[in-house]
Amino acid sequence: MHTFDEAAQAVISLAQFCSHKGWLPATSGNLSVLVERDPMKIAITRSGADKQRLQADDILCIDEHMQVQTETAYRPSAETSVHIELYRKFSCGSILHVHTVFNNLVSELYGDEGAVPIHGHELLKALGHWEEDAEVSIPIVPNYADLARLGQAVAEAAHAEVPAVFVRNHGIYAWGDTPEAARRHLEAIEFLAEYVYRLGVARDIG
Repeated sequence: MHTFDEAAQAVISLAQFCSHKGWLPATSGNLSVLVERDPMKIAITRSGADKQRLQADDILCIDEHMQVQTETAYRPSAETSVHIELYRKFSCGSILHVHTVFNNLVSELYGDEGAVPIHGHELLKALGHWEEDAEVSIPIVPNYADLARLGQAVAEAAHAEVPAVFVRNHGIYAWGDTPEAARRHLEAIEFLAEYVYRLGVARDIG
């Protein structure tokens, strides 16, 4: 576990990494790191924060009921509910939600199938799949406007084989046991999303 200050600094570092990649356009996305598991406390980006310029007061300490545990004028992101549901389901230590062109494209292209299949790619090793013919399916859920419903849908679709869920035409939630693992998983899946899309385009042209 972390102190809140340690978790908040980890969130800021993750935001800097994701912003450098161009994965947090405008004020989109939300990032969190677990502070305590029981009772649950997490450090998470506030609603409306520019993730490219995060300051310490842009990180809130939230309990499992989405109640802010520190004095602040800010409120948590409405999508905090998705983070809470994932922390409840898995023993993860960090959750990253970003919006990119390629995760939007593949989630829309495969939305009716309900998952993006990936087979035999080297980057699957970053997700813990070392077998030669590894295959995973990254789930896709609808982009429900009701965020409590979205949190439940993401948690229900999530499974241990792959640490991510796409929200159709919206973004991705990726997680890991540590902030470093969450970052690695997100980076691998973003690469794979772009690969899957570009491969499909190449095949259509061919």
